[in-house]
Amino acid sequence: MANLQEKPTSSSRPKLNFGSKWDYAPAPESTAVVDIAPEYGQFIAGEFVPPSSGQTFETINPATEEVLSRVARGCQADVDKAVTAARAAYEGTWSKISAPDRGKYLYRIARLIQDRSREFAVLESMDGGKPIKESRDVDIPLVAQHFFYHAGWADKLEYAFPNQTVSSLGVAGQIIPWNFPLLMAAWKIAPALACGNTVVLKPAETTPLTALLLAKVIQEADLPPGVVNVVTGDGEAGAALASHPGLDKVAFTGSTEVGKAIRRSAKTRNVTLELGGKAANIIFEDAPIDQAVEGIINGIYFNQGHVCCAGSRLLVQESVHDEVVQKLSDRIATLRVGDPLDKNTDIGAINSREQYDRICSLVEAGKAEGAEFHQSDVPVPGKGFFFAPAYFTGVAQSHRIAQEEIFGPVLSIMTFRTPDEAVAKANNTKYGLSAGIWTDKGSRIFKMLSKMNAGVVWANTFNKFDPSSPFGGYKESGWGREGGAQGLGAYLEVK
Repeated sequence: MANLQEKPTSSSRPKLNFGSKWDYAPAPESTAVVDIAPEYGQFIAGEFVPPSSGQTFETINPATEEVLSRVARGCQADVDKAVTAARAAYEGTWSKISAPDRGKYLYRIARLIQDRSREFAVLESMDGGKPIKESRDVDIPLVAQHFFYHAGWADKLEYAFPNQTVSSLGVAGQIIPWNFPLLMAAWKIAPALACGNTVVLKPAETTPLTALLLAKVIQEADLPPGVVNVVTGDGEAGAALASHPGLDKVAFTGSTEVGKAIRRSAKTRNVTLELGGKAANIIFEDAPIDQAVEGIINGIYFNQGHVCCAGSRLLVQESVHDEVVQKLSDRIATLRVGDPLDKNTDIGAINSREQYDRICSLVEAGKAEGAEFHQSDVPVPGKGFFFAPAYFTGVAQSHRIAQEEIFGPVLSIMTFRTPDEAVAKANNTKYGLSAGIWTDKGSRIFKMLSKMNAGVVWANTFNKFDPSSPFGGYKESGWGREGGAQGLGAYLEVK
């Protein structure tokens, strides 16, 4: 391991030179635990069946650009079959099963996910590009927790809504994104089943494999056929599902533009949308700076910025701006970009060529608008979709990089002088999903969050999730909540 050497600078605090970096031997996770079929069909009525069109598409590993498998391209006919199967399961079995028994099925699914957690983690990293330590230590444990948590609610729904009568809705159509494929599936499937509904799930085109593995787990759990169905495909399948007249509920996580279209096309009034975000991480001069820098790293870099609630805007009080930027620069120089399956990797691959090109386009826009671009010189693999961690300084509120989702490891840094200015800048966006506040004063935290237009505000931490905590946004960040007792209401008729 190389020794850290100090390199004199004009700053009062010496800058650390991480140019040589610590040398670690490769520590790749084995892919032998994953058995990827050469081709996958749709999961309808408890069985894997070929697509009605006979068409398939490739799903690739974004770190290697190699084809992992071919997956069924769903169409209107497949969606019709899946909705019909879900309706039959709802009316024939699931709505008649006792609440305690529903909970038992969810517990069984949770335990099976835990039993196959390594397989799920490796597959998630292969298909999505995220580092194995994020899949292994964050995503998969949270997936199991969501099924355990909602299993506990299955026979206690009357306590979530005291003095009210609750009943299931029926068939739920659910469309999930590529950034947290399995976790988003759990966020939606678990509460739907706990509340007595059946499901048709449509995973993202670029990350369908863990949803299909979850379908296998559902088979193993002996869930009645048709209670959960999985239709894979592109936007055609998603549009067919969102607008299907046989649904009693539509749930979507994804872009604001698509969310608006889904709201217009849905044939049911029961719609929840978890959409875009442009979260502000606010650092005051009395904040624990080193801790705050780690929060920034966790909020935007460890997840490649592939999070709708990523802290992609950093608001720093002027008096500590230089110190924060210097420490951030030093810290990102230590981050490793590379093979997502290597346990040493901090930043994995960008999910797709399309997303990589979007990141590059917005970076060029930031430069053209006058912001100063800084990027770590860490080594980046020559093959695959990789982007070294970067940040902009001198960012104005009007810049595209301060207003639009980048969905990549790129941070926009701005300054403020007073708490009121910080609130004004944090709220100056069409989104309102999440935010972070870093300060030593508890009273300031409560005063700030009461003025901020954000569904979730973290204090002296960032990107921490729990199944018992509701999540959702304001303005163009969505409609409704997921998680916690509040999220149950989205899958129930409450009177």
